[in-house]
Amino acid sequence: MNIQVAKRLQHTEEYYFSKKLREIDDMNKAGANVINLGIGSPDLPPHPSVIAALNENAQKPNTHAYQGYKGIPALRAAMANWYGRFYGVSLDADTEVLPLIGSKEGIMHICMTYLQEGDEALVPNPGYPTYRSAVQLSGATVVDYNLEEKNGWLPDLEALAKTDLSRVKLMWVNYPHMPTGAVTNTAFAKKLIAFAKEHNILICHDNPYSFILSDKPESLLQVEGAREVVLELNSLSKASNMAGWRVGMLVGKAAWINEVLRFKSNMDSGMFQPVQMAAVKALELGQEWYDDLNVIYRARREKVFELLELLGCTFDKKQVGLFVWARIPAGAKDGYSVTDEILQKAHVFITPGAIFGSNGNNYIRVSLCKDESVFAEAIQRIKTKVIATA
Repeated sequence: MNIQVAKRLQHTEEYYFSKKLREIDDMNKAGANVINLGIGSPDLPPHPSVIAALNENAQKPNTHAYQGYKGIPALRAAMANWYGRFYGVSLDADTEVLPLIGSKEGIMHICMTYLQEGDEALVPNPGYPTYRSAVQLSGATVVDYNLEEKNGWLPDLEALAKTDLSRVKLMWVNYPHMPTGAVTNTAFAKKLIAFAKEHNILICHDNPYSFILSDKPESLLQVEGAREVVLELNSLSKASNMAGWRVGMLVGKAAWINEVLRFKSNMDSGMFQPVQMAAVKALELGQEWYDDLNVIYRARREKVFELLELLGCTFDKKQVGLFVWARIPAGAKDGYSVTDEILQKAHVFITPGAIFGSNGNNYIRVSLCKDESVFAEAIQRIKTKVIATA
């Protein structure tokens, strides 16, 4: 029997980290003990009150049924209040907030709701690979827009406006930016909103990193006029240490939320209610939670800076988020060659920048999701196995 995969999947490869983790697993089975500095999966636990809420609600006899597709009212209210407290954005909890089983599913939901064959979507290069794959799976065409270090990793909207945008339906943006750690500013955000209005483009802002090492979390919805052109995704994965819990949200205009819900309601049967109640607790935490978390990440970032300087890389010390993005030394071939050498010689895995797009060829990315002692061990391995043998 010869069953062909659907056309929509023929140009969509397996996620890079899915393949790489198998390679690392094989190395570990052979005794390598690889230090994985590649993936942004927080290693710290959620607040104790969050875990307590999960346990308490999971023991109740009436919390195990199917749930509504829109999430429980308490969770939607907590998400709206969270946006009000930290971003200064007022949302209607009943109509402008849609809880998600992780914000990654929201990327696919948006693409499947609005895109089809013949449409185009603007995707950042470099950028989160899921934007590209979700657009491709929808049947639409990916149109890269360049992000470059010399422009602070912000798109050149003037240059974009001179291209043919007649078939572009939406644009993926992500600030604080992954993988580069770049941040936007109010002046640029206003230009982006004006650009979207002029060209009738839906801006889809993926915003999971705004609390990590940022002085003040920001939302595109803070900008005047943004509600007419912006849908925003957010997540508890990073700032609440709840990556495996799969809790995210989509916020924006009620009409758009309802349209996305039409697709989502055909894809799942709601989120486990005890997880929703635990998420309410996480969203109720005060500023001190984020401050304490960032004390840890700042200390880790200093160790990553030390590691990267050892490799001869250059980087912006003001970047934010869960990673450090760095340019490889001038003599190195590309990010793949640098990271492969480190993996094979020192058994330390670092992410090559090219997996995020061609503009990442000369960069690498290091995750902050390990204890300082692990970074110290990685530094020692690189000193003895890579630098000393060069």
